[in-house]
Amino acid sequence: SRLGALSAVVAPGANIICGKIPGLSPRQRALCRSRPDAMVVVGEGARLGIGECRHQFRFSRWNCLALGEETVFGQELKGGSREAAFQHAVISAAVAYAITAACGRGDRSECGCDGAKRGGFYDAQGGWRWGGCSADLSHGLEFSRLFVDAREVKRNTRTLVNLHNNVAGRKVLEEKMKPVCKCHGVSGSCTTRTCWATLPQFREVGSALKRKYDEAVHVEPVHAGRYRRRYPAFLKTRRSRAHRKPLRTELVFTKSSPNYCEEDWLTGSVGTRGRPCDRKSPHADGCELLCCGRGYNTRQYTRSWHCECKFRWCCYGRCSACTWFHTDTRPRVPQPRL
Repeated sequence: SRLGALSAVVAPGANIICGKIPGLSPRQRALCRSRPDAMVVVGEGARLGIGECRHQFRFSRWNCLALGEETVFGQELKGGSREAAFQHAVISAAVAYAITAACGRGDRSECGCDGAKRGGFYDAQGGWRWGGCSADLSHGLEFSRLFVDAREVKRNTRTLVNLHNNVAGRKVLEEKMKPVCKCHGVSGSCTTRTCWATLPQFREVGSALKRKYDEAVHVEPVHAGRYRRRYPAFLKTRRSRAHRKPLRTELVFTKSSPNYCEEDWLTGSVGTRGRPCDRKSPHADGCELLCCGRGYNTRQYTRSWHCECKFRWCCYGRCSACTWFHTDTRPRVPQPRL
């Protein structure tokens, strides 16, 4: 895959290889040339984010299958939709996650454990202090900010929205960090504890971002200041009397999502035809939603075989008959007209 090209990045050929990676902005290519070793980890982060997106939306009309094609971060969705908000947030978080994990493994020379949490008391009265090797999340967040945000150079509404969602993804990752502690004391007592910060499972981050997607805030730009006629200054929640800015942990969108029923690569839709659905489910995986009014076809499969065979001395065997039933329901595909 094209993401796999990142694993071939090595310092001697950084100029050549960084120039051939599809989808990078000029500032990202410059960062690639200065830190070619980090690009392998960026590729891991991109794959992690896209994989998590596909898991979270596996039952929805839009299921992220269009991502992961053509460029490092997949096809960028158009139009400022909720889905574009999730895409930006999850990949921003995933790149920060992958960089932080690489630091903890010792795979990167410019980072390691978080020095700010080494040896100092966090709660002297409670009897615990920072120790061990805390994940250097601050380095991962900063690298993600430098690299992922480098794509957003235009002074328009779309840039404000994308940057906001990038920040939201990283903030959710930061909130999900966990302390792990070890007790110290005589005879197994816990007079003091040493704690260190660890990364969560990325599934926790993805699930939190999916909830943010469900509660995403509709925003609109506000023009102010010297260039108010040309450039938007900030975002505010739509239809709010006061200029309430969205919270940094909220995902934001500017336009309604398409229905994703039909294939349309401009919107990142692969359509729903041929997707399995559940006739009884009222949720996103139900046939009523996935079939988009086209109806559905149900096929039943049966397979029988000999099972639980027992052999007796001498010389015959006896088996039971086992049967497997499976029902497959998928949206109906219209027949072409002759």
